[in-house]
Amino acid sequence: MSAEHQFIAAGMDLGYGDRQVVSDFNLAIPPGKLTVIVGANACGKSTVLRGMARLLAPTRGAVYLDGKPIHTMPTREVATILGVLPQSPIAPDAIVVADLVGRGRYPHQGWFRRWTPEDDAAVAEALRATDTLELADRPVDELSGGQRQRVWIAMALAQQTDLLLLDEPTTFLDINHQVEVLDLLTDLVRNNGRTIVVVLHDLNLACRYADHIVAMKAGRLVAEGRPSEVMTEAIVAEIFGMASRVVIDPISDTPMIVPIGRHHIGAKTAA
Repeated sequence: MSAEHQFIAAGMDLGYGDRQVVSDFNLAIPPGKLTVIVGANACGKSTVLRGMARLLAPTRGAVYLDGKPIHTMPTREVATILGVLPQSPIAPDAIVVADLVGRGRYPHQGWFRRWTPEDDAAVAEALRATDTLELADRPVDELSGGQRQRVWIAMALAQQTDLLLLDEPTTFLDINHQVEVLDLLTDLVRNNGRTIVVVLHDLNLACRYADHIVAMKAGRLVAEGRPSEVMTEAIVAEIFGMASRVVIDPISDTPMIVPIGRHHIGAKTAA
């Protein structure tokens, strides 16, 4: 089992230049759970993840990892605990899949430590888990968008960190690979004790897979908790400006959001 780490955003303001995007954001990530952040486009989901991943420094407040301000911790120390898959990462020119995934092992390499069979095993396991083993010798820039996304996920998995942050990991993936990726993340939480934070657009997949869901609007946290507590018709209306019915997913017994749309207002919407 992985170690449990305290991971907290406290009073965090984030922005780009003079534009503030996230205001007074407070969030304690539940250890050993899959947390999913949801909200409308441009509400600050990815910005929050960037702040917690140490990719963007807060203008006020701080992120704490095991009681230490994460932005002042040594990079290698953070990288052995926290793995990150940002939105739209860029691969070096002409790199092949196995080498890119192998870069996930860099935090485990000391100044004098050479590549080991343990590193080979970690890379192979990550490739198998993401169904990319047959792509190992292919140049990354020759892959489709979906293949490339699975390779990036494999690199994050190869890092074998206790904490994992992923920004839209299902982007470019068809529905079967979306489900496979979220099943894989669930396995890492339930079988390995990992703590995972994911930004997702698909509300129904978020409700189906999240242990803890965080709803955002305009740079602020609106609600958090179990999907059954958070994903109500009122919350969906508040964060998306959309009328909906919330019913029970017949597969997972979790909330399922059914958009109404203006052409169906008044049709079968009475409780």
